[in-house]
Amino acid sequence: MNSFSGKQRESVLQASEHERYDVIIIGGGITGAGIALDATTRGLKTALFEMQDFAAGTSSRSTKLIHGGLRYLKQFEIKLVADVGKERAIVYENGPHVTTPEWMLLPIYKGGTFGKFSTSIGLRLYDFLAGVKRYERRKMLNRKETLNKAPLLKKEGLLGGGYYVEYRTDDARLTIEVVKKAVEQGAQAVNYTKVESLLYEDEKVSGVVVKDLVTGKEYKVLAKRVINATGPWVDQIREIDGSKENKTLKLTKGVHIVIDQKKFPLKQAIYYDTKDGRMVFAIPREGKTYVGTTDTFYQDDLASPTVTKEDCDYLITTIHDMFPKVKLTLVDIESSWAGLRPLIHEDGKNPSEISRKDEIWQSKSGLITIAGGKLTGFRKMAEQVVDTMIESLDKEQDMPLGTCKTKNLPISGGDVGGSKDYKQFLAKKTRQLLKYDLDKMTADKLVRLYGSNIDRIIDYMKEDDSNAPKTDLPLYVQAMLLYSLEHEMTLNPLDFFVRRTGSLYFDINWVLTFKKQVTSYIASYYRWSNQTKSCYENSLDQVLGESRIAPLDRTIIKIR
Repeated sequence: MNSFSGKQRESVLQASEHERYDVIIIGGGITGAGIALDATTRGLKTALFEMQDFAAGTSSRSTKLIHGGLRYLKQFEIKLVADVGKERAIVYENGPHVTTPEWMLLPIYKGGTFGKFSTSIGLRLYDFLAGVKRYERRKMLNRKETLNKAPLLKKEGLLGGGYYVEYRTDDARLTIEVVKKAVEQGAQAVNYTKVESLLYEDEKVSGVVVKDLVTGKEYKVLAKRVINATGPWVDQIREIDGSKENKTLKLTKGVHIVIDQKKFPLKQAIYYDTKDGRMVFAIPREGKTYVGTTDTFYQDDLASPTVTKEDCDYLITTIHDMFPKVKLTLVDIESSWAGLRPLIHEDGKNPSEISRKDEIWQSKSGLITIAGGKLTGFRKMAEQVVDTMIESLDKEQDMPLGTCKTKNLPISGGDVGGSKDYKQFLAKKTRQLLKYDLDKMTADKLVRLYGSNIDRIIDYMKEDDSNAPKTDLPLYVQAMLLYSLEHEMTLNPLDFFVRRTGSLYFDINWVLTFKKQVTSYIASYYRWSNQTKSCYENSLDQVLGESRIAPLDRTIIKIR
């Protein structure tokens, strides 16, 4: 496996000034990661620059579902549902360790958004459009069957339910695994590097000026094509290019809250409608229940969308309405996150009505921009973007650049034999980990986190690496941390606790237990000054202290 360490960042950036890439991608969320993988597997020399950490924006702040968008049928977005529905199975097959089938219950109430007949027809159409496997096709439940699945549901007016499959994912891990696969295939990818300006030759975009936010150094990097895949920042890059015209972005904010199962003992994922006509998910995960999302227009700081008391009150109210026996207050919220959806502006529509479809724009300078879209459709979006780009490159180079190769390409960690053999792989590797005095739950979680890369974690647990920082961390945590530093370009504790492990959202006690040792370990690995270490410790403490109704800290601290 190729090393993908933060220690390599500066040498990669220095070398990039002496290259002329086929394509530079701005943005390291799931869209940019997908484009990098598609481009490099077609033989294109590819570089990707991300201003924050990989997946730090929208791609770690979604509902964490690879879903087909059932509610978009109500908006007659038939093609969108068909496209992303079919992509679900592809994403699952290429990375079954980060994507899991999840049966979803849609309760049907008298006078509710969905009626029995319309739900039955809608779910049948959904199965057809998405090409759902026979054993995952929808079932209609009567009132008793619905309550057996979810006894916490409101009983008044309940008629029954629709039962259908979505796919649960770890959105940040999915993004990281796609980035790692792109790097394994030959792409260069660097986090905490901000594109300050664009370069031009004969009025055509020919590269970028990128600033390393860790060292403060700037680099001029040339390319034949530049792709703007920056999500909420799309219009800012277009402004730099002087091409922000016609269609623009409309940002909406979505908030999720996390509650311990002891307070909200939900065992069945629920997709329920609210009194204001919206739809909300309540999903059990790792001993927690997370609920979301809100949908409101947003115009403030793009890097740090905030979770407000009003957002939390709204979601808690929906919980009380749908699950009347569950009594919650703000203090029961263990953690939360807010994400921005970069949607394409449509006059006169409220946030929930704006289409989630993606569009590709090409400016006079040749800058290619991808806007809109959904997590589920990232691979197909990438294919369309690269197809658009190579049409012109083919003409210039007078040579074919190949077709998309990602449909049947496992992402990093995905070499587990597909969904067919994954359970056997999971059981085998879990047994192997039990030899290292791990409990079954921890062992199982590690295999699900790393997939086929678990062998490297096991190697770290077996090896006595004299070059690794000394620590009193448990062996498995040390292995996770060293792997993330050397193979996932982790630069700081928030990268590790939020986007490499998801523990700040779903296991805050784990973070509290190991935060000091993890910070010290990373400080030793990168040889931070005491001042830098102290800054990161304070930043992490601030996040933990405010996690109930606050965003993650986005401060970039220079490593001295």
